[in-house]
Amino acid sequence: MVLFSILLTVAGLCLFEIISSVDNAIVNAEVLSTMSQRARKWFLLWGLLFAVVVVRGLLPWLIVWAVMPELGPIGALMATFSSDPAVLEAVEKSAPILLIGGGIFLIFLFFHWLFLEPKEYGLKGEKFFHAQGVWFFAVVSIILSVVVWFALQISPMLAFGAVIGSTAFFITHGFKQNAELEEKRLVAGKGNMSDLSKIFYLEVLDTTFSVDGVLGAFAFTLSVPLIVLGNGIGALVLRQMTVSNMDRIKKYIYLKNGAMYSILFLGTIMLLDSFGFHIPAWVSPIVTFGVVGYFFWKSKKQIV
Repeated sequence: MVLFSILLTVAGLCLFEIISSVDNAIVNAEVLSTMSQRARKWFLLWGLLFAVVVVRGLLPWLIVWAVMPELGPIGALMATFSSDPAVLEAVEKSAPILLIGGGIFLIFLFFHWLFLEPKEYGLKGEKFFHAQGVWFFAVVSIILSVVVWFALQISPMLAFGAVIGSTAFFITHGFKQNAELEEKRLVAGKGNMSDLSKIFYLEVLDTTFSVDGVLGAFAFTLSVPLIVLGNGIGALVLRQMTVSNMDRIKKYIYLKNGAMYSILFLGTIMLLDSFGFHIPAWVSPIVTFGVVGYFFWKSKKQIV
């Protein structure tokens, strides 16, 4: 049963990494089309190692270490596998801060997509909300205020975690907006960046986009090794898609919808967990498979 739970978690992490990074893969593919063959091969080899080992390997570990500095670097890595009562108590005490920050980040991400981002309308109501884009900032401000208010009843640090999640969202969103503008210039041939500069640009962009997947991964598990394994496999699969099947992936027009509704559910699960509601570990992967499966089926019907 434990092995099944681990496999289910890794599979869910892998799927979530793939769907949450599709936009990044599309940008990669379009920028790669402006580069020489040699530069493309270099990026696909060494860029892949950097994306898997450094970004998706170090980022979750650094997040856990930042939330639980008293454990130290090795302790943060192995915390969820430890049976030491002191370590378990530290994890239990600090996990809500991580979960509430990640939950706020993901929920903000969903509402930004719902209100402001261009999209294929996959469900009734999406067109209406998209037309009310001016309300995005009001909605997320109210959500943050309510969450912080209830968090303050429990702990000031819990409330601070929610604020950190909000801050992280707006910082990474600023980088993403700038990346989108730069990508349009590069694809249009208006940029004067060398192939080496483009490679560095893609690596920075990949790091920014990976924050969504890494934070969402904590809705599945607090185990850093499992997060690294699941996200790493997902990154490998997605990078292969970048090379061979990106045009086909673009035909599945509702995959982004599936990713964003998964993000909404995962963010909600993280918020509930941070306030002490126990959500079984199998819920996150099952929800992810169900939501993505529905929108994949909806996209496939559209192709046919």
